[in-house]
Amino acid sequence: MKNNYFKLIFLFALSTFVISCSNDDDSTIETPEETLSEFKYLRVLLSDEKTTEITLVNPVDATIASFNAKFAKSALYTTESGRYAGIIHRADNTVETFDSGFESHGDHVDVDGLPQFGALIGQSLLPTHFKSKIGELMTFNDGDGTLSVAKESEIKTAGAKFKVINAGLLAHHGAMASFSNGTYAITEKDNSITGTLPEKVKIIDNTGKTLFESTLQTKGIHGNASDGTYAVFGSASGVLVVESSGKQKLITLPEDFGTAWFGSILETSTKGKFVGYTAAKGAYLIDVVNGTIKPILQSTTIMQCKVSYNNSKLGILLHSGEFKLFNLNTLTAEKEGKIITETAADAALKPQIQVTENFAYITSPNTGELLQLNLTSMAIVKKIKVSKTPYMITILGFENSESH
Repeated sequence: MKNNYFKLIFLFALSTFVISCSNDDDSTIETPEETLSEFKYLRVLLSDEKTTEITLVNPVDATIASFNAKFAKSALYTTESGRYAGIIHRADNTVETFDSGFESHGDHVDVDGLPQFGALIGQSLLPTHFKSKIGELMTFNDGDGTLSVAKESEIKTAGAKFKVINAGLLAHHGAMASFSNGTYAITEKDNSITGTLPEKVKIIDNTGKTLFESTLQTKGIHGNASDGTYAVFGSASGVLVVESSGKQKLITLPEDFGTAWFGSILETSTKGKFVGYTAAKGAYLIDVVNGTIKPILQSTTIMQCKVSYNNSKLGILLHSGEFKLFNLNTLTAEKEGKIITETAADAALKPQIQVTENFAYITSPNTGELLQLNLTSMAIVKKIKVSKTPYMITILGFENSESH
């Protein structure tokens, strides 16, 4: 009897072990990297180089929805709220809008209709530079030096049109920035240099009236960003910093720049700090309060340089196919690795990138795919078929998976 009792105990233990091992079978184990998923209410929007196709990608389940814009080869920008996109057809003098259908309520997101084009349309001469601040959408129109402005709240309003602000400027390849008080910093051309680039920045109100004239003249301006307090412009004479009070200053470029200067300025999540990028030297952190410029990545082989959707990190894609992710607080590389094949510097259409908290998205013009890069494992985890020649890319929606 005693032996039989111990045999039963042994058999029970063995069966428990087998069941336990069966439940822990490798086929059912999911590692954090495998379970890492994009936020439920985030979408990727792409345009196409050769067709009017606009593709909206749900990266969670790799599904797509296709739409047709008015023209091909459009530039895409996300509005300040994250819900909408501006679709810029520069050569065709047209601006369209797109609605993701998502409405953020801070701790959760509501679905407020299907993804669709907005009713708001803009018609202007060569709309080029796009910004969205203080609840507005703005384009600088290179063809006549005007601004076109509309409110995000008008995007779903039937018959809504952009308002034109004429500040009496000459036509030029210009830019503008919004201040939190509702005024604008806008470039102006005085023809002190040849070409289409402007040399000065003045401050106007929403009627086009000049509030503060320029106090500094540069040798050319291109690229800008604003955090509501500071408007920062790339300039051949240094980094031009403008405040709503009319105060202006130049931050001296690094000594080894020579004739190089920042043609692109990007916003970060920290007030007073911006990313400056030039293909001739690399990516740098600009601190306009302290007047410093520090290198993030010194390289002449950068193909794409984008701040993450939450503005806290910087994603850099090199022509070699290597991707680097930098923390903008520490300026250190958190992740790096070769993720795609090399792209020739003279390639007609190059891969474009966008970065979210957990993933990077890279267009593949040669295969008509959107690649999803897991930023934890640094591996391409999804290849999603989109249009034949994906051109531009932007992120829509919210880094949130909570519903009502």
